[in-house]
Amino acid sequence: MSEDTKVVAELRENFGKGFARRLRAAGKIPAVIYGHGTDPVHVALPGHQVSLLVRRANALLELDLNGTEHLTLVKDVQKDPVRQIIEHIDLLVVKKGEKIQVEVPVVLVGESAPGTMVNLDTTTLRLEVEATHIPEHIEVSVEGREEGEHITAGAIALPKGAALTDDPELLIVAVSVPAAAEAEAETEEAPAEAAAAEPAAE
Repeated sequence: MSEDTKVVAELRENFGKGFARRLRAAGKIPAVIYGHGTDPVHVALPGHQVSLLVRRANALLELDLNGTEHLTLVKDVQKDPVRQIIEHIDLLVVKKGEKIQVEVPVVLVGESAPGTMVNLDTTTLRLEVEATHIPEHIEVSVEGREEGEHITAGAIALPKGAALTDDPELLIVAVSVPAAAEAEAETEEAPAEAAAAEPAAE
């Protein structure tokens, strides 16, 4: 864990939309901490710092709440659909060494064979990993892949300590030829076939 993930949280005892609006106007984000059989704890987080941290999928925040440390996983970020301002964050209490299930983004690397197109059918993989060793993303190489090739979840190399919880047969990547390219190839072939079929002029 780095110093960047340490966040000073403030306990909040006032609730409701009006109070939440005043918090956001003051540059803070309302949040709730839950998990491990404890009662939910409502807190306020520093807006700018946390907004940067939660850009990363499955961000871990080390909260300092009245001198007590809580290791938490960002489970849900609720945003205003128009202004994209963070309205509320749900934080799950986790323990170091604990195994948890998370969805990790899939990132494609490399280029498939010339003329082909790569379709990312599933954008995340569900994994079981240690709470403090969540990978930022899973890389899937499509280098040189030919038309008709598929990559399933079970065929992807995972980081040490990570276990797949998705169906191994789940389709992640499919390689195809764009429909426009196929149509163009057929159009080019048609005149050539017609010319070959025409009788020679006398």
